Amino acid sequence: MQSPDTTQEPLTKTLSKSGIFDPIRPHIAALDAFLEEQVAAFAPVTRPLVRYTFSHAGKRLRPALVFLSGWRDGSVDPALVRAAAVVELIHLATLVHDDVLDDAKIRHASPTLFAKYGSHTAVLLGDAILAHALLLMADFDSAELCRATAAATRKICDGEIWQTSERGNAELSVEAYFDIIQMKTGELFEISAYIGATLGGNGAERGKACAAFGRALGRAYQIFDDLVDFLGAEAAIGKTLGTDLASGKYTLPMILFLRGKSAEERAATAAAVAAGTLSPEKLAAEMEAAGVFDECRACFLKEIAAARASVAAFADDFGAKQLLALADFVVAQVDGFFASRA
Repeated sequence: MQSPDTTQEPLTKTLSKSGIFDPIRPHIAALDAFLEEQVAAFAPVTRPLVRYTFSHAGKRLRPALVFLSGWRDGSVDPALVRAAAVVELIHLATLVHDDVLDDAKIRHASPTLFAKYGSHTAVLLGDAILAHALLLMADFDSAELCRATAAATRKICDGEIWQTSERGNAELSVEAYFDIIQMKTGELFEISAYIGATLGGNGAERGKACAAFGRALGRAYQIFDDLVDFLGAEAAIGKTLGTDLASGKYTLPMILFLRGKSAEERAATAAAVAAGTLSPEKLAAEMEAAGVFDECRACFLKEIAAARASVAAFADDFGAKQLLALADFVVAQVDGFFASRA
């Protein structure tokens, strides 16, 4: 097994260069301007922290789902911009909290808020950003959309709590893993696409289709992210890696690796993880030899296939075409990642 290609660009940069975002660049620019305006809503002492968090923009995948699912004539719709801000703020709040939970020092190739200001400040700022997201959502006239967004946010937190409660559990099942990633990741992808399609006035069937697309894409993306935690290089990915193993989180690679082992072997592995005596490099080599990473990729592709099938009936629509292109792009990134290790 060769070392990963550390020259591989982070997904943030490659997505920006791909051309998929070209039609929604005005929308993303409007989102950035809207988020900058929101800084003033916070207390003066909090504003520098909020601006620091906003300045380390990620891939904007969730806002992209809002804009593409709500696509009509290509014009920038203020309602979709506000909705995109809501889902991006929820996402940012969860990242701030995740970095505390995972003791992560680097994200988007910069120090995390937790690393710069400590856990107390990071937790409180995440709470403040989350509250502001729900405040922005309350400005919409639709009580149904507000309820759906609040419910999705609660499920995200439930998923994180569930995963945290399972730390060190070498008996965690594949089924439980997929339930967890649906809650912690799939929910926000799903609600992003659903809000966009609903506000775009694209009909109930299109709304259901886009929501299903987002749900499957979110799960696929989480599988890839969990793979990267074992196989990536921080210089290439731009964030602290290895946090899942270090914190005792059993994600899909680990679950599949342990599945065929005896109870004694699983217990011994869990003890080694807890003691920090299990070499990540040795573990990754054993996983690769056992075909674990190939099996993870198969699970990833199954979710991508489900995403594609969800919007197949709307494939003539420009927004749906771009959603399918986004799915193709994520697959290409995963393929490129595996190719770099060959």
